[in-house]
Amino acid sequence: MFFARANDEAGAALVTSRHLAPCAAPAIGRLLLGGMLGLALAAPSCAAAGLDYAVTVEAPAPLGKLLEDNLDLLRFRGNARIDKEQLQQLVRSAPEQVRTLVATAGFYTPQVSARLDSGGATPTVVVTVEPGEPVLVASVDIELQGFAAPSAAGAAFDANALTAGWSLKQGQVFRQADWELAKRNLLREVVQTRYPRAQLSESLATIDPETHRAALRLVLESGPEMRFGALQIEGLKRYPPAIVTQLNQIKPGDYYSEAALQAYQSRLQDSGYFSTVEVSVDLSNALERQIAAAERPTPVKPPPAANTLPLLVRVTENKVKNVSTGLGYSTNTGNRAQLSYDDLSVFGLKFKSALTLETLRQAAHGDFYFPTTAKGYNDSVGASYERADIEGETTKVSKVAAKRAWGTPLIERSVTLEFLSELQLVAAVAPNHSKSLPLTYAITMRHLDSLLFPTRGYVFNAQLGAAPLPILTDEAFLRASTRFVYYYPLGTSSMLILRGEAGVLASKEKAGVPDVYMFRAGGDQSVRGYAYQELGVHEGTAIIGGRYMATASTEYQYWFTPIWGAAVFYDAGNAADTVKDLYPKSGYGAGARYKSAVGPINVDVAYGHAVQKYRLHFSLGFTF
Repeated sequence: MFFARANDEAGAALVTSRHLAPCAAPAIGRLLLGGMLGLALAAPSCAAAGLDYAVTVEAPAPLGKLLEDNLDLLRFRGNARIDKEQLQQLVRSAPEQVRTLVATAGFYTPQVSARLDSGGATPTVVVTVEPGEPVLVASVDIELQGFAAPSAAGAAFDANALTAGWSLKQGQVFRQADWELAKRNLLREVVQTRYPRAQLSESLATIDPETHRAALRLVLESGPEMRFGALQIEGLKRYPPAIVTQLNQIKPGDYYSEAALQAYQSRLQDSGYFSTVEVSVDLSNALERQIAAAERPTPVKPPPAANTLPLLVRVTENKVKNVSTGLGYSTNTGNRAQLSYDDLSVFGLKFKSALTLETLRQAAHGDFYFPTTAKGYNDSVGASYERADIEGETTKVSKVAAKRAWGTPLIERSVTLEFLSELQLVAAVAPNHSKSLPLTYAITMRHLDSLLFPTRGYVFNAQLGAAPLPILTDEAFLRASTRFVYYYPLGTSSMLILRGEAGVLASKEKAGVPDVYMFRAGGDQSVRGYAYQELGVHEGTAIIGGRYMATASTEYQYWFTPIWGAAVFYDAGNAADTVKDLYPKSGYGAGARYKSAVGPINVDVAYGHAVQKYRLHFSLGFTF
């Protein structure tokens, strides 16, 4: 039996790349067992090629890959300073290096041999490995020291709860990488809340090669229990402190929580007032205060302030006024030019406005945003005007709205009251003017592994709106819609994306309900292979919105490199005034994918089966 004392850095030097340029290997850390040979080979002259030789590794697949990536025999092949004598030294040291490497994979009693065959034109080194029986975890002993008694606030640090969350469980193969990861995850779970100075004072793996069993022991010391102290703000010059304090949901005396810090920082970043935000606590000063308090003769117990962490907010303010312009192109609405003007301090409010000119749509809007309340509500009021000419229908829409939004990036909610006046123009049909005053509730739920490049999880949005009263409303109605995107990984390089959308509008008469509340389909984020909002109700030579809409999409993505991929897809859907007319029209095709700094760029070529035409679609990320 022998003891292997684990270290969080252990094994780091074992992992090196086998794709090294022969003359570029650094001297330090390249050889585990090669001694001075590694130093001699570290600074080769590239003027001449070294001894040409081949290496064959005979080992089970997982171990073969490990050895091919890390064996010195392979890493120094092609080195200009390798000669026959140095090759023989590499062969002699190979078995011990192999034993060290395969031990990290859980095999502590391998049978290893290495021989040099010089009979052919090219010398060949044959490394043979029979790993034997893997070492399994026999027991896990986690000892907690210094933690407060489990309670409602500290139940996460109960020994049973921590042991249950331990990832390297009894019966699993003892691998060095899994051991290190399990320790990091255990410590990470503790330091995120209440005990930010917790540390592993002991981590020991006792390996018995005869029984092929490992006994694991860890001692986790909590350190002092920490709470948040008073808020300190640095960097404010243009804006009042209330902008920072009203977004703070952390109260003095609350237990330290890394999640609370991240949430607060996210709220400040999303406010639009700051270009950079840092929310942190000063653990070093807290330790000094703890030591000083413990050294005082009186009082016997350290004062409560000794365990408090001042909450530090450092910001860099954005300019109060900002003007920006932009040019672009959309395969949905054509050429685009935009002029934006923002003023972050108008009567104590934030003002944002924009003028957008597109081939098929022109719009202008201005919105005032109130400071976020202490309860996290974001209130705004604004007005907008939009003119659109799509599929033979021209609409001119004026709108005034008031909105309250709240929640987190994971769950967002909003309530909007808007007054809308619309003029609808269709060739050979009398102009239709309608107005409405609906109230709409919306919710968006996100459960994704990444908000920018998701590969697993879902996004779901639902809206329910109604204009039930005859106040400023030509026709009462009830409107509901829902959208979702689901990401399912099929491996390390591929995934399946499912997307769907549905909507329904109920009213006694369709006339009198603004067309903007109706439904149409088709375009980049809908049914590809069709023009933007090409699928709907035919009226004369135009296509207008319908009472019902349903679309669905299935897409398979494969990533050839970390940033380049391809996709094939099938979309179907339609919009109509009756359910029986909601006959789906399909589109299918293929496209390219690129992971840019601002999100995935999608370029698709789709064939619309109903119109028998190909169409190019371009989009950035997904709209939700």
